[in-house]
This record gives sequence, C-alpha cells and structure tokens, in this order.
Amino acid sequence: MADGTEVENNVTLNPYALVQRQGMIEGNLDNALTNQSLPRDINPGSQKLLIVITPTHARPHQAYYLNRLAYTLKLVQPPLLWIVVEMTSQSEETAGILRKSGIMYRHLVCKKNLTDIKDRNVHQRNVALSHIETHRLDGIVYFADEYNVYSIDLFEQMRQIRQFGTWTVAKQTQDNNRVTLEDPVCNGTKVIGWHLNELSKRYRRFHAETPGFAFNSTILWDPRRWHRPTLEQIRQLETVKDGFQASSIIEQVVEDESQMEGLPQDCSRIMVWELNIESNSFYPQKWLMKNNLDVIAPLA
Repeated sequence: MADGTEVENNVTLNPYALVQRQGMIEGNLDNALTNQSLPRDINPGSQKLLIVITPTHARPHQAYYLNRLAYTLKLVQPPLLWIVVEMTSQSEETAGILRKSGIMYRHLVCKKNLTDIKDRNVHQRNVALSHIETHRLDGIVYFADEYNVYSIDLFEQMRQIRQFGTWTVAKQTQDNNRVTLEDPVCNGTKVIGWHLNELSKRYRRFHAETPGFAFNSTILWDPRRWHRPTLEQIRQLETVKDGFQASSIIEQVVEDESQMEGLPQDCSRIMVWELNIESNSFYPQKWLMKNNLDVIAPLA
C-alpha cells in the first residue's frame, strides 16, 4: 500500500451483491485484483456496463457536487462503475462519500505535480482511461464532471451506443445571462453536422462538449477490433486550449461522423446541463480554501 493508504471499495452489482476491500493508486495498477474487483460476465443477459469518470478536488462545493452526482447515479440501473480521481492523494471526505453511496466505484489518484500542469481534469481523466485500458474493462466510457446536471434517461440511452454516441448539452454562459446549446445535427440517429454558437469553435474538427459524448471502452484496449490505424494510447491532450481538448480525444476514437450515433432519436432532447454555480460564489479577500468544509448528510 502506498503511504499506508487504504480505501474501501463498496461494490454493488445487481443481481449479485459484492463487497470488497482493495487499495488502488496510480502506478500500482498492475497489482490490482482485476478479476475479483470487476467480473466481466456475471450475467450474459445483463445490460451494458456504464463506466462513469469523475475528476474532483477539494473546494467549498465539493461534497455537495459529489453527493448530488452520487444520488443521480444511484438511480441508474446497474451495472455501473463510478471512477473518481483525485489529485496527489485520496481524501477521507471523498472516500467517505464513495463508501456510503452504494455504488460500485474505484477511487484513484493522479500523482502529477500540480505546478507542471495547466488543467488537472485532463490528467485525472487520463488516469481513469489508463485504469480501464490496463484492466480491459468492457463498457461505455463517459466523462461526468461533478458540477453538471444529468438526466437519468441519458445513462439508459448510453447503453445503446455501439462505438461512439453524442447528444445535446445546454451550457450556461459565463455571464449567466443566457443558455446556449452545443449539439449535433441529426437525421434519426445519424450525425450529419453540428450547431455552432461561437466563431472560435469553427476550427475544431468535432464540436461535441466533454459531457456530450461517450464511447465503447474496448476502443482503448482492442484497436484491431475497431481497425484503428495506430496502436498509440488514447488520451486527452492538455496542449490544446479550452473546448479543443474534447475534440482532440474524439479524433482519436472516431474518424468522422459516419462512426457516430446521435442520441436520442433526432437528438431532440436536452439530457445534460452545464451550470456555473461556483462562478457566483464570493469569498472574503485573501481567504484561501485548502480543505472541503461542506458537510452533507450521507446517502440513505
């Protein structure tokens, strides 16, 4: 165990209930009990596994966000695996929320030096992608940032994805005065174009936002099945700016829109909302928040 840290993984998978204890930290994935921690075919007739990736860090609203997302995921039909990634070390607060959530989860750590990175979320997501690739987890990968609001139906729609799915995201503007829609143009489930709201985004190849797509996890570790032209690892890039990060990983997963599926039919419904709650928070001058001060009642 690195630094003597132990994390309990509360595993719940219908129709079987599994409770396991497993230490998990980046750099020690090869020693993980892969076969015991996540059976690949418990029930041949069961639904597709959803692999939900959430980066998190200590701040005033952290406990509120994680608990809210936990309540949402708890309403989703299993099997679902929630991969939560923190920077530097596993906090007791996050570990406590995960243990009490009743959701099958993995609590991972990104050991990157914060002074060397521009966007921590990128590296945290990449730790989760590495975990999926190392353990050959078979399911649908989705980047669910903790501050977004998700429709329950979104997760059920994801299970229809064969290779890559995309949908509409309602995004609150920085001034909080209006909401814009970032979405594909669909004919049935066929993606035929994109709606653009900002001229700067016209230089992106694909225009799906990070919470607006999901893909088959086997693309990460079985390139021959998907006829990928390269064996290079699929990772999100930090060198690009703003929303171009989402486009950069999509370009590694699919070649063009013909390999995409629009959800739901005709991409006719909003299933994700991006809200700027933290941008409205004001704190006293020179007040530095180092720890999570929120106290939220545990899940029932």
